[in-house]
Amino acid sequence: MLTPKIFARRVYAPGEIKANGYTSYIVSPRTESVVISRHATLGEHVEKDQPLVTLFSESVAAAQANYRVTYSEWQRAKKLTKGTLSESLLLKSETDYIAAFSRLTAFGLTKNAIEDIVKNNSSTLGEYTLVAQRGGAVLSDDFSQGQRVTPGEQIMILANEESLWVEARVSPNKKLNLPAGTRAEIEFAGQTYHALVIQEAHTIDPTTRTRIVRLSVENKDDSLHSGMFVDVNFQFDTQAAVIAVPETALMRGADGDWTVFVEDHPGEFEAVEVELGQPLGNYRQIIGIAANTRVVTQGAFFVASEIAKSGFDPHGH
Repeated sequence: MLTPKIFARRVYAPGEIKANGYTSYIVSPRTESVVISRHATLGEHVEKDQPLVTLFSESVAAAQANYRVTYSEWQRAKKLTKGTLSESLLLKSETDYIAAFSRLTAFGLTKNAIEDIVKNNSSTLGEYTLVAQRGGAVLSDDFSQGQRVTPGEQIMILANEESLWVEARVSPNKKLNLPAGTRAEIEFAGQTYHALVIQEAHTIDPTTRTRIVRLSVENKDDSLHSGMFVDVNFQFDTQAAVIAVPETALMRGADGDWTVFVEDHPGEFEAVEVELGQPLGNYRQIIGIAANTRVVTQGAFFVASEIAKSGFDPHGH
């Protein structure tokens, strides 16, 4: 017996896995440098503070040399007897030291690397190593040893892939309301992942002429990776209760119209034409059947065959 219900419906869109922009970052030099050596490779998972690439820079060499001088002067000034050095000179010495330290920090040197400059006077000036600011996977490392790189130029991209983005491309002709929090299922290689809409673009991609909807998907088992193409199925509840039957309950009539078998008397069935509404997963909304009508929802093909054998037109013609 058919009763109106709230159904979940699905809307398909193609999608692509993207790195989570909130958990990824670009590794780049802050001054013109030359690549000396790499310490991590594409696809490698690195830990926080792990060395990534060693560079050489004339600007860093000058800053390291200046730091040695200002550090030495500051240490000497602190040891002088109070009153031997004026307050202004003492303050200048301290300020010069702090400025030299801050300049090296701005170049990307770690605190340990800066401290090693004065501990080891034989260390090579100009060489410095960029380290991972957070744990993650190396998604890009498009550079070579000996290459000259400019400030801000991308050397590597690191991303934590436990949470990824999916960019779904929706036809602008589909009038879909996709607020943040809308549920969706991501399908790839037979696996299904639950996702949530986090952003909806209000502009059309000029190349694909589609609207981009961004989703967030958990990737705890590390089975999804940036660049994969996936199927996205947005899930909605119908706005009102509707009458729906399994897709298998629908039969084509002789004139091509869709029909369902209605039990008009116990054990007697009649084919009634219906209008199809929205798809609802394995169900389909039907229009033209009253609520509480008894309809064949399983074995419709068998019923049609039995009626045909009895010599009656199962479609009421």
